[in-house]
Amino acid sequence: MRLSKLAITKNKIMNEDNVFSQDILLKMGQLFQFCSGIYAYDHILYKVMQNVKDVIRKHLDKIDCVEVCLPILQPESIWEASGRLKQYVDEDVMYRTQSSAQKFCLAPTAEEAIVEFLRNRLNSYKSLPVTFYQIGTKFRNEIRTKGYLIRGKAFEMMDAYSFGKDMQDLLMDYDKIKDVYIDIFRELNLDVIPVGADTGNMGGKKSEEFMIISNLGEDTIFVDKNSHKAFNSELLDRLDAQEYLNSMYGIDDINKLTKCRSLELGHIFQLGTKYSDSMNAGYVDDEGNFQPYYMGCYGIGVSRVVAVVYESNKIVNDKNEIIGFSLPYNLAPYKVQIIYGNIGTKEAQANEFYQKLLDNGVNALLDDRQELMFGARIKDANLLGTPYLAVLGNKIDDNMVEIENTKTKEKQFLKIDDAVKFFCQLNK
Repeated sequence: MRLSKLAITKNKIMNEDNVFSQDILLKMGQLFQFCSGIYAYDHILYKVMQNVKDVIRKHLDKIDCVEVCLPILQPESIWEASGRLKQYVDEDVMYRTQSSAQKFCLAPTAEEAIVEFLRNRLNSYKSLPVTFYQIGTKFRNEIRTKGYLIRGKAFEMMDAYSFGKDMQDLLMDYDKIKDVYIDIFRELNLDVIPVGADTGNMGGKKSEEFMIISNLGEDTIFVDKNSHKAFNSELLDRLDAQEYLNSMYGIDDINKLTKCRSLELGHIFQLGTKYSDSMNAGYVDDEGNFQPYYMGCYGIGVSRVVAVVYESNKIVNDKNEIIGFSLPYNLAPYKVQIIYGNIGTKEAQANEFYQKLLDNGVNALLDDRQELMFGARIKDANLLGTPYLAVLGNKIDDNMVEIENTKTKEKQFLKIDDAVKFFCQLNK
């Protein structure tokens, strides 16, 4: 991609909630705010988000989860059937609209929709257990939005739903998804902790949040650093807190635990028959009897994960000021950013290098913006988060390129063809 095509314009921004990493995204125009809680994603940020989604898809597909697409605009009648409409309306969480004949809502979550979608498909025990998932936009009327992508009114989310014959199926799927979440976050290079949590208005018997220790979060968790068992402090509000923590999460002494501030990136629930009972949905067992589904629900806040990926891969200067990012190679949409000097031969060599990279399947950015000075273009490479910088400067010999790792600052000088081989090897 030639940078001249991306129409990058520097913007003046006001800091919100001390989320300096996302301020840079706003400054570079990669995040555009229409109003508080509603944003557009420009090219590079959007592609990072797609790469995060691809990591999630890869791991869910490995365990035979089925991807579908449910409607964002949903009839309120299915929410009335589950009994949750009044609660969401009373709490002013749901965005609603009405036609001349019917009332609708913008989906804040999709338990009702998935049950309605599958009630006539999963009608036999032979079809169970199975897990369906989708990745798309959800809407919640957050009264106090926070940190741009961390809590918005519209946000990207992966939500999955398991359907089983009995509690044994549910526990099997729940544990399987929990293990997959660990794999997903490991590949995203995010150090998460499964944390015992309140089921809230989602309902069910048990839930766990996947937390990352961060000052950006508003949750307080207690963690046993030896066993890695943890729980959200909100569980202490239960009348049976100690008994519940012991029976559900194996935590028998909270005095051993350390208090930390954290941010939720995912949440998994054992719903049981809450929705299949209320919506009268289920299957016919091997004896011909109707039985309710045993359901699990599993979510990952994709846009929030993207925010934390940027936050976790920021570059700071000697004054501890954020000057940019060095994105993980597997998540960066462009692996290297090419910058060349103002001598004519350097432009030709840069174009040759760029084309060879593309021909070998290496996505690269070519900074061909003639209006910017050489130093300004190098500075922008950090702001855009490219993992490697390739410089064909006026003081570098012809057919040679300086390759710099933007994270470690390690440099090497390679011939153009050798530099192409270097990136092809990284791509494997």
